[in-house]
Amino acid sequence: MWREILEEFATAELHHSVEPGVLDRVEAALGQSLPQDLRSFLLESDGLEDEYGTDVIWPAERILSDNLSFRGDDQFRSLYMPFDSIVFFGDNGGGDQFAFVRSPERNEVFVWDHETDSRNLVSPNLESYVRSAMESDGEDWYR
Repeated sequence: MWREILEEFATAELHHSVEPGVLDRVEAALGQSLPQDLRSFLLESDGLEDEYGTDVIWPAERILSDNLSFRGDDQFRSLYMPFDSIVFFGDNGGGDQFAFVRSPERNEVFVWDHETDSRNLVSPNLESYVRSAMESDGEDWYR
């Protein structure tokens, strides 16, 4: 399904698929399930880059490492609201990060603004997020 959607965007940089066991390991390490849409995307392409090299969707290993890093950083704990209830999966290349709320589980995409610590709804689902990001010409489409 995802590859067919992304064929609409000539600049989409797809990757090899990830093994289901890798996603199981990511979920176990984070203590949360990945949203079904994100999981199915990663099973088709382990990440997505736009024409500017921005990671619209991170590879599974980066999802794991960045989320563990954000959750475990003492300085972040003193500066920001907790990150334990969200799973980051992409960024805008300038510091803002995209995430799913996992507690309670939601399928909408939120953006975390690294300057204000705000977390705002930007898309009703992953497909809408991908389409908006890929159609944006590198601009911050979510503002």
